[in-house]
Amino acid sequence: MELKVGDKIPNFTAKDTNGNDFNSQDLIGKKPLVIYFYPKDNTPGCTTQACSFRDQYEDFKDFGAEVIGISSDSVASHQKFTQQFKLPFILLSDSDKKIRTLFGVPSNLFGLLSGRVTYVADNTGTVIMIFDSMKAKNHIPKALDAIRGLQ
Repeated sequence: MELKVGDKIPNFTAKDTNGNDFNSQDLIGKKPLVIYFYPKDNTPGCTTQACSFRDQYEDFKDFGAEVIGISSDSVASHQKFTQQFKLPFILLSDSDKKIRTLFGVPSNLFGLLSGRVTYVADNTGTVIMIFDSMKAKNHIPKALDAIRGLQ
């Protein structure tokens, strides 16, 4: 089932960059969230996207929002990716693709590549924007505009 604008962000758990248990209930309904799914650490598009979120991270924080990146990469891969590019936000390992399935993120490129989708939720946990595009850099201004619109 695919999440749509107006739906609530589902509850999920995963391992974060440090191997700690992350529970979405700790954040959903407490602050605006930008949850972005991306195909793979250390690939050109995904690195561009992560670094763009990094460069605008303080703008998201200024609006009280948290950014969360999710891919099927391992915790070790996320640690390396975070350290290499000094990423200040949470990365979650979705190695079994359960979270991706829960959100209904489609696969691209004949199912070979995981899709790139950004979800923005308000502080009640309601999805207010979904942006599905393989153009990595376009996600950041769209998400920031949606967060800015909450003010």
